[in-house]
Amino acid sequence: MMRAIEIREPGGPEVLQLATRDRPVPAESELLVKVFAAGINRPDCLQRQGAYPPPPGASDIPGLEIAGEVSAVGAAVTRFKPGDRVCALVPGGGYAEFCCVDETNALPAPGSLTMTEAAAIPETFFTVWHNVFKRGGLKAGETFLVHGGTSGIGTTAIQLAKAFGAKVFATAGSEAKCEAMRELGADVAINYRDADFVEAVKEATKGRGVDLILDMVGGDYITRNYQAAAVEGRIVQIAFLRGRKAEVDFSLLMMKRLSHTGSTLRARDIAFKAGIADELRQHVWPLLSERKVLPVMDSIFPMEQASAAHQRMEDGDHIGKIVLDMT
Repeated sequence: MMRAIEIREPGGPEVLQLATRDRPVPAESELLVKVFAAGINRPDCLQRQGAYPPPPGASDIPGLEIAGEVSAVGAAVTRFKPGDRVCALVPGGGYAEFCCVDETNALPAPGSLTMTEAAAIPETFFTVWHNVFKRGGLKAGETFLVHGGTSGIGTTAIQLAKAFGAKVFATAGSEAKCEAMRELGADVAINYRDADFVEAVKEATKGRGVDLILDMVGGDYITRNYQAAAVEGRIVQIAFLRGRKAEVDFSLLMMKRLSHTGSTLRARDIAFKAGIADELRQHVWPLLSERKVLPVMDSIFPMEQASAAHQRMEDGDHIGKIVLDMT
């Protein structure tokens, strides 16, 4: 048996409760990981509210990223052995003392990182790598704007874009958050409560606009992103914090020859995520191992305080990642 955090019913953070579950058994290509830490992500909050059910076959226990020690392996596993320190992207089941994951969706815990730091990596780094560098095609010398620059996604995107040679713009809602973004490498930090990010971008680029925008806001930001984008610019949509419906001036899409795409990660198959994991191991893991890029840690909560961790996420005051200590 094992302890896990269950969603008692759809609702607020208070519906998370500690429960006892059967320990999972790894399939042929899976690792059974003794979970030391699990990252908190906004999709976990949506699942708790009843708005984001787990994909078919995934655990109903929330949690999309884990770090821990391999406890057992399936018969076909070749990449890891019991005792190895790993972090992994999972489709569910992370808020538990044990979790199964296909070996291809796990990676060695980088360098000297703690288990709580390692647990803050998979969801954000998989998401940023795929959406910024693969789908968005960011290249050295280009300009890049990320909204929500102090979120887990934002802090990761700023660091990786800067590490790979882009000029980075980022938005947040306070001067303290703007200063945090500058410390992470943002060249231009925009407080959206005091300034119009479209005007700020145009001023900083002498009217040109930015090459790539990573947006998790949606709503009225969609047309404004079109205004802030350069000719031939790209916009990648990964969430809709201000709503998934908007009135949009699509003439800008045509006149500027923009590309607007989007993606989700959780429901993608094991092979797709394995491809991202291999690219991260090759291009990003050396940066993490050398501590040139690091997850930004906001707060760590004990497993029993999962409700408080979700409340911290929903309050919106965090800078970086919120993690559960599962030990």
